[in-house]
Amino acid sequence: MPKIHVIGLGPGSWAGVPVGSLELLGAGLPVFLRTAMHPVVPELRRRGLKFRALDDHYEQGETFAQVYARIARTLLDEAKRAGGLVYAVPGHPGVAEQSVRNLLAAAPGEGVEVVLGPGQSFLDGVLSALGVDPIDGLLMLDATVLRSDQLQPRCHTLIAQVFQRAVASDVKLTLMEVYPDDHPVTLLRAAGVPGEERMERMPLYEIDRVDWVDHVTTLYVPPAEPGDEALRRDPWYLAGLVRRLREPGGCPWDREQTHRSLRRYVIEEAYEVADAIDQDDPDALADELGDLLLQVLLHAQIGAEEGAFALRDVYAALADKLIRRHPHVFGDGTAKDEAEAERMWRTAKAREHAGEDEDGSALARLKWARPPAQVAVQAGRLAAEAGFDWRRAEDIVDKIEEEAAELREELVRGDRDRLEEEFGDLLFAAANLARRCDLDMDRALLQATRKFAARFRQMERIAAADGVKLADLPDDRLDALWRRAKAGAPGRGNSSFGARR
Repeated sequence: MPKIHVIGLGPGSWAGVPVGSLELLGAGLPVFLRTAMHPVVPELRRRGLKFRALDDHYEQGETFAQVYARIARTLLDEAKRAGGLVYAVPGHPGVAEQSVRNLLAAAPGEGVEVVLGPGQSFLDGVLSALGVDPIDGLLMLDATVLRSDQLQPRCHTLIAQVFQRAVASDVKLTLMEVYPDDHPVTLLRAAGVPGEERMERMPLYEIDRVDWVDHVTTLYVPPAEPGDEALRRDPWYLAGLVRRLREPGGCPWDREQTHRSLRRYVIEEAYEVADAIDQDDPDALADELGDLLLQVLLHAQIGAEEGAFALRDVYAALADKLIRRHPHVFGDGTAKDEAEAERMWRTAKAREHAGEDEDGSALARLKWARPPAQVAVQAGRLAAEAGFDWRRAEDIVDKIEEEAAELREELVRGDRDRLEEEFGDLLFAAANLARRCDLDMDRALLQATRKFAARFRQMERIAAADGVKLADLPDDRLDALWRRAKAGAPGRGNSSFGARR
């Protein structure tokens, strides 16, 4: 079976080339170098070693993925033709070498054996120069495929393959999605190579202004300090703050909360998010979304303390749901437009809830987890679909008047429980009128409230101009003020302010 021996040339100095690598280089097999741009290559030439460098592959590929795939293809073909070869890479063959990973993945199907040989990683020299112990938490990433979601501000971070200023510029922009522009970083070139090592600390925004970056350059990003912007923007740091609030010595109010006690705040914060959307205020929306997220984190923390679920379970449940309900994105399905995408989503959702509505009732599909007005409207709609409905909208108005009369009776009796029941009946009748007339009950009520607020503010202005206070005025004066305010404010209606105190 053809065999490819993959060896490392070390971080850059001739003294760093392992003896085992030197022995394989002189074993008489064809030698291929991933790149001739390595400090030990001139010495290899001086010693008369024959090799083929694959730098031309970098010019033929549009992406690094294509380059490394082409390199693997070349090596596999040459190994089968020659019966075996030596493939030498910078550093260690098992560290930051995508071409080697490609070889290992493809070789079994090609009938070729790949053997990883010796090498010394650039990590040794970099960590030694920086004085960093990796046990404190080390993240190593590839500059050519860097994404902001890979970054962990609490870890030491090394970004390899910053081989030119264009790559440094891309790295800078990606890092700035997480770190502040002036976050201190360190550029290192040829770490551990005598006479060639260079190390310079600078603010992040300057890394693409350095003219000495090349193929042996690495960027070091130190962990963010407590209070740094990078930490405050980290989701898990935020989750840690919420956990601290619930721990002994934390906030007395937060420690006392339960799922049930927080229920009202989830609803309240969701409405404040909706209001920020209505106001078209991006800053307010970001702030209110944070308040809503706090509720999610609090509930997740309480769930973790009770052993019921943790924040990762919340993430996993949502991820699974998104994948299930979007087969046209994450599966084999296709959706040509918004309507078809919604149909596929509803089909997937119905499949999830199959078997839940087996009681046969027309109200089995009633969804209780929504604002009460919407629940009432849906209940009326489902009953109407089953044939139970008023014949005319005017009949519903009659029902509203009937419920209002019963409510008036309970006001006289003073039974609070009965009063609440009759008030609910009145609201339910109003919800059915909204359904029958295709009105948005929530929006209608909000518009009425805004109209009232505008007129009330006008009353306050008129009273202030007259030098009086609303609280000091009798009912007839208040009624007159209300009519004056209504005359000067938009909207229709003939109700008087009346004795509303």
